[in-house]
Amino acid sequence: MRWYHKLYEGEKAKEKRYSIIRKVRERKLQISGYVITVPSNGNNVLDIYPAYVLLLPYYKESDILIVGIAADYSEAVEVAGKIVVDMYREIGKPDIREFLKARENKEGSSFC
Repeated sequence: MRWYHKLYEGEKAKEKRYSIIRKVRERKLQISGYVITVPSNGNNVLDIYPAYVLLLPYYKESDILIVGIAADYSEAVEVAGKIVVDMYREIGKPDIREFLKARENKEGSSFC
């Protein structure tokens, strides 16, 4: 599991940022909290998961890149929308991998 270095956050998630991140990293159950990730297939722009889904064995072994966090589902949709708007402004199309690569080149940073 990797984390985007400029993690997108919802307003409510900012207050719980370290708790959400710590629980995901330590694979602890949390009822609230959502993650926005690079899609697992080529048909989606982004994926939104409740944080507790990452406790499933499949995700323990997967190389998932988390690009945003949110406190609840509606906030996760807002955060995903902000990512998509930024993506269109930056590269003009819905390609999250190209968007992140362009940002990485522009900022000189990489993923955690």
